[in-house]
Amino acid sequence: MSPSYDVIVIGLGGMGSAAAHHLSARGARVLGLEKFGPVHSRGSSHGGSRVTRQSYFEDPAYVPLLLRAYELYEELARATGREIAILSGGVMVGRPESRTVAGSLRSARQWDLPHQMLDAKEIRRRFPTLAPADDEVALYEEKAGLLRPENTVAAHLQLATRQGAELHFEEPMRRWEPYRDGVRVHTAENTYTAAQLVICPGAWAPQLLTDIGVPFTIERQVMYWFRPTGGIGPFRPENHPIYVWEDAAGVQVYGFPAIDGPDGGAKVAFFRRGRVTTPETIDRTVHEDEVRAMADHMSRCIPDLPGSFLKAAACMYSNTPDEHFVIARHPAHAESVTVACGFSGHGFKFVPVVGEILADLALTGSTAHPIGLFDPARLAAAPARGARP
Repeated sequence: MSPSYDVIVIGLGGMGSAAAHHLSARGARVLGLEKFGPVHSRGSSHGGSRVTRQSYFEDPAYVPLLLRAYELYEELARATGREIAILSGGVMVGRPESRTVAGSLRSARQWDLPHQMLDAKEIRRRFPTLAPADDEVALYEEKAGLLRPENTVAAHLQLATRQGAELHFEEPMRRWEPYRDGVRVHTAENTYTAAQLVICPGAWAPQLLTDIGVPFTIERQVMYWFRPTGGIGPFRPENHPIYVWEDAAGVQVYGFPAIDGPDGGAKVAFFRRGRVTTPETIDRTVHEDEVRAMADHMSRCIPDLPGSFLKAAACMYSNTPDEHFVIARHPAHAESVTVACGFSGHGFKFVPVVGEILADLALTGSTAHPIGLFDPARLAAAPARGARP
């Protein structure tokens, strides 16, 4: 007889680990299946840091979810004793009309979020590491900062295991099918049944969710670490904020304080400027011309940052055409399957609240959280979004 559970969770990265925690915390019998080992570096939940912010330029509709995510991150840190968030403060920098600045200001005003608007002179005074042009401004948000992705995934797995979830690593799903009043899941090792299935496929969405009508694009994203000229002192969290910086051409970069000691450097990356790839063909080698392009760009706005190159790493964005998420009951199997995917390079800050939403959907069929923006039906006829070269 096949082992049976209340819920099977496919994928135990950021979203899947959070789902396993929230489901098991509610008393569900949970099986989690992961293609790789725990807290692996093959997907989108690694790299030491992720930006978190509340004045959300992507859409004000995200703000209520962010407010709840902040509460859940605090709970996660208390429950596990792990460092989850470092709220260093953050600046969204660009010309006043840029999406980064204008969009952030719109969300801050709509939701009455604490913030300050800084002109170029004030940015330089407050944060001497930054060198904005005279026509650039910034929205400063004290509650912005960074998240530790590996610690976050490990903490959710820790709690899920403590609560009785059964987590299988190095055991990828081969296929699933409707079965009686639920689903049946096949792996190379066994066949499992459950009343509910939650699929959190990350960059494997195009392979595992071909039937939801969403044209995903997988993008290779590179993260870089540099040792600043003069050392990391001015770049520590008490001195240097997280930032998202949009130049006059619309190119965005994002970066972090130095959080890993003298040899850890400071991390920076372009935002959505990668090449289309697949999980099987991604080039994980970072090339000299890529490092040079990153250093050249940063030298114009943070002159001391690209002092010397330390390392780089590749990960993957799973993009939807409109860069909004997909979180919903499966269009063709709404009675037993829930999906969470297409987080388009800005999803990690939502990990704990997405886990809560997935538990709601799997166990009750609905959620009180506002997720109308994430219905896959909006994308059924949309073309895939091509990544920029």
